[in-house]
Amino acid sequence: MDIISIIAGLLKDTKSLIEFEEQVKILMQKVFTQWVGDVFEKLDQTIRLKKQAEGWQYCRSDYRSVQFLFGSVTFKRSLMHDKRGNSHYPLDEWLGLVPHQRYSPLVELKVAELASENTYREVADILKEWTAVSLSHTTVGNMVKHVGKTQAEADKALVEELEIAVSLPEGKKVDYLFSEADGVFVRGLKKKQSMEVHHAILYEGWETNGKRVSLRQPTVIMTTEDIQTFWDEVQATAANTYSLEKAHVITNSDGGAGYTAERFQTAFSQSEFPVLNQLDTYHVAQAIIRTFGGGKSEIKEQIRKAIRTHDLDQFTLYLDTHESTLTDEKSLKKVKEFRSYILKNWDRIFDWRDKVENVPEGARGLGAMESNQRHISFRMKKRGMHWSKAGAEAMVKVKQGMLNGTLQETYLKHRSRSARKQRSLQQSIRMSQLFKQPVRPSIGVKHGSVSLHSSRSSAMGHLSKILELSF
Repeated sequence: MDIISIIAGLLKDTKSLIEFEEQVKILMQKVFTQWVGDVFEKLDQTIRLKKQAEGWQYCRSDYRSVQFLFGSVTFKRSLMHDKRGNSHYPLDEWLGLVPHQRYSPLVELKVAELASENTYREVADILKEWTAVSLSHTTVGNMVKHVGKTQAEADKALVEELEIAVSLPEGKKVDYLFSEADGVFVRGLKKKQSMEVHHAILYEGWETNGKRVSLRQPTVIMTTEDIQTFWDEVQATAANTYSLEKAHVITNSDGGAGYTAERFQTAFSQSEFPVLNQLDTYHVAQAIIRTFGGGKSEIKEQIRKAIRTHDLDQFTLYLDTHESTLTDEKSLKKVKEFRSYILKNWDRIFDWRDKVENVPEGARGLGAMESNQRHISFRMKKRGMHWSKAGAEAMVKVKQGMLNGTLQETYLKHRSRSARKQRSLQQSIRMSQLFKQPVRPSIGVKHGSVSLHSSRSSAMGHLSKILELSF
């Protein structure tokens, strides 16, 4: 009986379409995992013969199970000793499986991507419901750390390559590059402990779609490492993405420790023009509210106007007048801190469009960082979450890789076979010959009393013809 007849039998024997679909899902998982196991074992036999011809010694065959999205695949592979006596599982090396790896790279990647938006327990529940993968929330956390560490190592390598390079990489040329940076604190594991997630965003301008405005070509950099490491990564990312010699770099920050104008100037020092750094208007507005309250008042409007028109005399006059009316120490302290903050950053209070010639069409004021911080706060600050140092760094690196569209390429890069190795294997292993060998008997995949052995044999025959055309 072929697979079509088996599916027709399931349709006849089940009481509803829901039950039918559930049974087909189970059937598909069992059949395909067994077929993949057969392929792996036949491939192992072919590789073993090749290695024996090269002087390797066969030791024994051991079982291994790997969880894929479509199910758990169990297969035997050969343990061999090379000419120097070193032990190898050649099939594992060919597939890119590392020792003790229980889940496929794609499972690990998809788990990390899901965990960037959901709690670890929610991820485990989602996978159990929609795939053949069953794991604990602890395993989810370990996978996030593993995937995030790969992205972190790639960022570190980018910094190291820039430090030893004799010349800057050839990047994209732009007339304007915009950058904003700020930090957001998340809770640590210990009481009253917190850690700062340093966050920067680079973009080339704005795009409009109807009333919706979005950043053009945004790139984010995130880390919980020290502030110098953060700015090294910002500089390396910019240098490997853009050629900024002739670009105007416009930056925005709140002027806090670690996000000063000097930091931006160093990170984008390859530009021939001075790096403009303006004080973030959102933080100015927040400072006014903290000092004068949230309601409407004449003094607030006067202060706003003086700041907007950059009139220092009026700003001082209004603030002095207001301060003279205060008596309590708390209010006086707020005014003093506000005055210090504004005066310290007075030269940075401007609209960048008033500072450059030939303002590009569609140019807008800066201030995208606050909304982009939600990528961090919505995932890492909700419901009183607490994070270990390793867990927080892994999560922000996963978020960074997903936002930049680099996570999958970065994570799977070290799992891919080199071009030389792939070419050598294609020359030595004829997959079409592999599938002409008899398959092992079916185990446990039956509908009623009918075995799927004949269905699998038929499918393997069709697959063999397809692969003959490919290899």
